[in-house]
Amino acid sequence: MSKYPEPEPLSRRDFVRTTSVLAASTLAGAVVSRSTAAVAEAPQSVPASYPHALLTPTDDYYDVSRGTPKPHSLQGEALVQARLTAEAWRLEIVADPFTSESVKEPASLTQALTLEGGTALDLPALIALGQAHKIAFLKAIQCLNIATPLGQGLWEGVPLREVLRLCGPMRNVRRIYYRGFHNNDPKQVFQSSLSYTQAMETPPGDPTPFLAYRLNGKPIPLKRGGPVRLIVPWAHGFKSIKWLQRIAVTNDFKANDTYANQNNDPESYLKTAAYLDGAPEKFPAGNPIFLSGLALAGLSGLKRVEHWLHRVEPGANAVVQDDATYRAARWTPCELAAPPSDWSRVLPVGVAAKEVFGFDPKTGQPGTWPLRYSMTSWSATLRNLAPGKYEFRARAVDLNDFAQPEPRPVQKAGKNAVGVHRFEVT
Repeated sequence: MSKYPEPEPLSRRDFVRTTSVLAASTLAGAVVSRSTAAVAEAPQSVPASYPHALLTPTDDYYDVSRGTPKPHSLQGEALVQARLTAEAWRLEIVADPFTSESVKEPASLTQALTLEGGTALDLPALIALGQAHKIAFLKAIQCLNIATPLGQGLWEGVPLREVLRLCGPMRNVRRIYYRGFHNNDPKQVFQSSLSYTQAMETPPGDPTPFLAYRLNGKPIPLKRGGPVRLIVPWAHGFKSIKWLQRIAVTNDFKANDTYANQNNDPESYLKTAAYLDGAPEKFPAGNPIFLSGLALAGLSGLKRVEHWLHRVEPGANAVVQDDATYRAARWTPCELAAPPSDWSRVLPVGVAAKEVFGFDPKTGQPGTWPLRYSMTSWSATLRNLAPGKYEFRARAVDLNDFAQPEPRPVQKAGKNAVGVHRFEVT
């Protein structure tokens, strides 16, 4: 017997009905102040399932592609010249010649993989490597500076360490630099990096960085960074470089990330956070109010989503984070969507739940829920609200009992302010 409740997946009709009710909030949870007569509870009028699909359709991801023109807009021969077709794709792995006054010896590889030498890795060879070293991982993509998740997918590929091992023993390597195609324009280069240890060694139970070539059971579309994209499970989107084409091992200790040069923390991990769906600004009195959102389990996991409903009295000062009213708030747990009882109805054809990282290889059920670095839906229903104006806030609490936005309310380490929705009951 599963240790989780087992809601049935939404039918397409129920999903459409549910999402039409949701149209307008911003991903998070719900809670009611005792200063109101409202009661917050698990939704009754909406099926206890998923307002959001667990796998975001590839066309529905929020897109933050950069470049002029954007690489995925290229067509025909331009795509071939850019090595952005499955047949033309190649990956170079080289040693960076970096030295300095204090670094006398550069990094080295036993065998570089280069275009010039005809040894660059092609897609069939990468997929063949995946037959022996496959990883499939359910990951939420979230930008460091955007307050809405971009989407969630099942990514499949080969651990980065297995690809690096194709080059034989290496010496004096401290970091792994990597970049994708950006129009061969030096001003448009988008790149990122990992430490040698992050690339080669992960603690048991932690996912490893990998070269992905499938998304939701199909080849990764150009718009999502295909043919091959580097996926860093614990990191914000800028680490998961699209259109991957070049890796360099280096004895430089510094991060070379494009985002680091734009006043961001290049080593920030995904932060546990709740996000509110859009919702109407007015509701008729006497009807239950259904609110919902997404909860992302970051580095420190997710214990719960909770909400606070505040009645806005005429002439009262606006509530500000950490003012006296906010500190006195009484937060109430929201309802988290449980994992599906039948993952075959969620995962792509040909992918068994037992093969997905973080799932029990015997039972095919997730070891924890939600899995770290993934998202699930939350919801709450507010009943018996008197006419008036209200503010609804939702936040996540991690396994260390830190409530969002703690323990790092710094935008440059991930945009994670507590969401608020203002509405009126008439």
